[in-house]
Amino acid sequence: MIEKGELMEWANVYGNLYGVPKRQVQQALAEGLDVVVKVDVQGAATIKNVLPEAVFIFVAPPSMGDLEGRLRQRKTESGVDLELRKKAAQEEMRSLTLFDYVVVNHEHQVGLAVSQIESIITAEKCRVKPRHIEL
Repeated sequence: MIEKGELMEWANVYGNLYGVPKRQVQQALAEGLDVVVKVDVQGAATIKNVLPEAVFIFVAPPSMGDLEGRLRQRKTESGVDLELRKKAAQEEMRSLTLFDYVVVNHEHQVGLAVSQIESIITAEKCRVKPRHIEL
């Protein structure tokens, strides 16, 4: 898909390849559906170049200390890898101005974060001058 140019964006993240297929996004938009994609900051910047009218929501931890605690609790990274993840998160926080909204994801309150994202989607649908998103 990368070689054929079939992805809106793609990245190698911590040794894993991730991407957003153009065809599925185009099809959903053509059907009038909402499209939600989870990408890193670089992916958001790439998509913003392709779809500048899209709505961008940054999901943030309450603090860097909270993020570190969550990462340690998951036990998926340790040592150097944990430090790389923390540094990457700090860099991503500096890109906040690329986004339209920020939602803080508090521990044990994922329902609140989801509710806030749903509210943003609802508010965007109520705009006097709606965004026109086409791929």
